Amino acid sequence: MFDPFGRRIKHETRFNYDRIPAVVELCIQAGVELQEYPSRRRTEPIRMIGRKVVEMGGIVEEPPLCGSLGAELDTHSASGRFPPPPKEEVPAVARETLFAYERVKWGVRKLMRKYTVKACGYCSEVHVGPWGHNAKLCGEFKHQWRDGKHGWQDATVDEVFPPNYVWHVEDPTGPALTSGLKRFYGKAPAVVEVCVQAGASVPEKYKPMMRLDIVVPEDEEARLIA
Repeated sequence: MFDPFGRRIKHETRFNYDRIPAVVELCIQAGVELQEYPSRRRTEPIRMIGRKVVEMGGIVEEPPLCGSLGAELDTHSASGRFPPPPKEEVPAVARETLFAYERVKWGVRKLMRKYTVKACGYCSEVHVGPWGHNAKLCGEFKHQWRDGKHGWQDATVDEVFPPNYVWHVEDPTGPALTSGLKRFYGKAPAVVEVCVQAGASVPEKYKPMMRLDIVVPEDEEARLIA
């Protein structure tokens, strides 16, 4: 949004705004300058009484509007746009990716202490700003009763930067995971799992979640375990 404290996005005007990743929008509102997505800057703080803005603060001159970064921010077919790294560099890339993942998550947590982010209590919609938008896009439980409106509440870090947990595969070249042994398998965020399979060391905080200390039994042995 150009001005998070301006007019709220309505259902009829939702196509007038670009949809970008929540982390990018959070960084823009925190001060990152992207010519393609200008944001209104203020020289004085905004004063509010409840949810009513009583003083808008000093406004800096609006920057010119440039093109869109939509193509660069879109991850669809990203593997085709970027060549794979050489085989000997894969472990180093995995370690760098894992470090960057933790760094981004740490930064999002710090920014959310300063800037308000809202999340729908029914679906996965996220909005960066002091209050949510009015676009009627929610299709989850009993959305007909709410006319498709979102149920906004304060967001968590995992809602803004979702981890997307997946099953931990101890041997990627081994047999496939079976449903009967799922209670013995661990889980990890998808980025952590792919980095570990690529050669990165398992971070300490993910070891209990990935259940590395549990020996997965055979199908016949699982029936004998209490």
